Amino acid sequence: MSANLRVGFIGAGKMASALAQGFIKGQAVKCASHVSASCPIADKHLLEHMEQMGCQTFHCNKELMDCSDVVILAVKPQIMPLVLPDIKSLVASKLMVSIAAGVQLAQLQADLNPDSKIVRLMPNTPCIVREGVSVFCSGPQVTPQDNATVKQLFGTVGQIDEVKESMIDAVTGVSGSGPAYMYLIIEAMADGGVKQGLPRDLAYKLAAQTMVGAGRMVLDTHTHPAVLKDEVCSPGGTTITALDMLEKSGLRTSIMQAVEAATKRCTQI
Repeated sequence: MSANLRVGFIGAGKMASALAQGFIKGQAVKCASHVSASCPIADKHLLEHMEQMGCQTFHCNKELMDCSDVVILAVKPQIMPLVLPDIKSLVASKLMVSIAAGVQLAQLQADLNPDSKIVRLMPNTPCIVREGVSVFCSGPQVTPQDNATVKQLFGTVGQIDEVKESMIDAVTGVSGSGPAYMYLIIEAMADGGVKQGLPRDLAYKLAAQTMVGAGRMVLDTHTHPAVLKDEVCSPGGTTITALDMLEKSGLRTSIMQAVEAATKRCTQI
């Protein structure tokens, strides 16, 4: 990956902002001015955070394309058909990365041109604190060097894996949408703590750090979550009593159904 790599975002929503901030913090780019974003004038308020970070901003996609090596398509899926014709003639030597849920490589390739170098990638918002997780798949014109650029770029904001395109929608259901599930659990745990008399700030801290620590245990020890769970449960103790309540409440089934619903939604977009 070039030390002078320039990254542009077509679209300036929350995911684009999170990635931009992560790239700058992780020094994936030489300086903030090597990151740019564009959006219509009607949505100019979305560019304010980018400008505060020191990024370049545009209301013209052509200007952004001219100063970018890697272009990240960060618009909503339903907006993609409006954007792609506007840039079709400009993509010849660019590495295009789409983070739009449900938009397949074949569709992107057809709407641009057969020689376009297109990567489909699904990140998540913890990229902003460089604890994200992303997966990607590449179109037929993408070279090994391009794949290496994607891995190095997104590797600065978390973990990155290459997968088959058939897995991308399920990934969206697990990790793309997953932070929202985790925030809901953190909020519920904290509310429970407050109900039992804990100060709210302390309750949020305990719940959030517990989730961080549990995730790190799974990743670092390579131990099955069920084994780690069993290690916390003493016979007749507080944890097994709590787990019994969660099982009776259908927590496991609810989360599995949430992942399924998010995955299916990708095919409806």
